[in-house]
Amino acid sequence: MSTSTHIDLSRRERQIMDVIYASGSATVRHVMDSIPDPPSYSAVRAMLRVLEEKGHVEHRYDGPRYVYVPTVPRAKASESAMKQMLRTFFDGSAERAVAALLDMSGADLSKAELDRLAALIEQARNEGR
Repeated sequence: MSTSTHIDLSRRERQIMDVIYASGSATVRHVMDSIPDPPSYSAVRAMLRVLEEKGHVEHRYDGPRYVYVPTVPRAKASESAMKQMLRTFFDGSAERAVAALLDMSGADLSKAELDRLAALIEQARNEGR
């Protein structure tokens, strides 16, 4: 199983992975029907082949069609991507990452969202993290 992350994906590859994660599996046609301004059938097929080579998806046969499924659960892929992002952009500091997120979206957060974030911080504090 690959250890590559969501961060090493192009915009189109991320769109394709989002479709596959949302559906659990997808054919080339399903991907094309689900992404904005899709490229040609052969281009989507080529991108799925690249995603397979990178270890993000594998295929199975359903009659004459290939059905692509993710090789890693979305939660695990998200965690891996988040760890890579923390290392790459925030020197491994969760505090700096959260501060940047709050700075970007602080005005857009509702009181309920801020309360949930405060509760998560309190829970982490109580668990000794």
